[in-house]
Amino acid sequence: MPEELNNELKSLEEICVTPNKIFDGKILNLRCDEVRTPSGHLAKREVVEHKSAIGVLALTGNQSVLLVKQYRYAINSITLEICAGLIEKGEDPYQAAEREMQEELKFKAGKLEKIGGFYASPGFCTEYVTIFLATELEKSSLPQDEDENVSTVEIKYNQIPAMLANGDIQDSKTFAALSWLMAKEGIAPAG
Repeated sequence: MPEELNNELKSLEEICVTPNKIFDGKILNLRCDEVRTPSGHLAKREVVEHKSAIGVLALTGNQSVLLVKQYRYAINSITLEICAGLIEKGEDPYQAAEREMQEELKFKAGKLEKIGGFYASPGFCTEYVTIFLATELEKSSLPQDEDENVSTVEIKYNQIPAMLANGDIQDSKTFAALSWLMAKEGIAPAG
């Protein structure tokens, strides 16, 4: 980080005065910390400590992507998403991407490259998502997690702009990955 940004960060940094862990879960923990702001005021900060995750934008080689269709209990809805999952203990992001592809898409990538990453919702959550591009797909499968029920959907590149514009894609990592693909491929937005 450049020195001027590092100095700016220090001037904006909030200092934890009283940490307060409320919940310890399987994939996340919840804290409600008391912090001192740069102006000296005390404030509460609710923080979800979430495991890091990966997402995989899988390209078929015939101008289409493979997405996962699944029911999401938290929003009581079915979503279309890129293949994704948590990084398990002892895995690096590449290993997690390879495993998740075989569990959810029933493919492995001949070529797997990191294209970026982001915090899912940095206002309250620590989850960092690393996004990969998978090409040269080959059939290969592992069993799905016992609590998963997903199916694979193939979407043509030319369908993506309308799906984004119409709100058919409501998952942030998928929206980001498909937008990246549109920019990379020069696909025009829906008009």
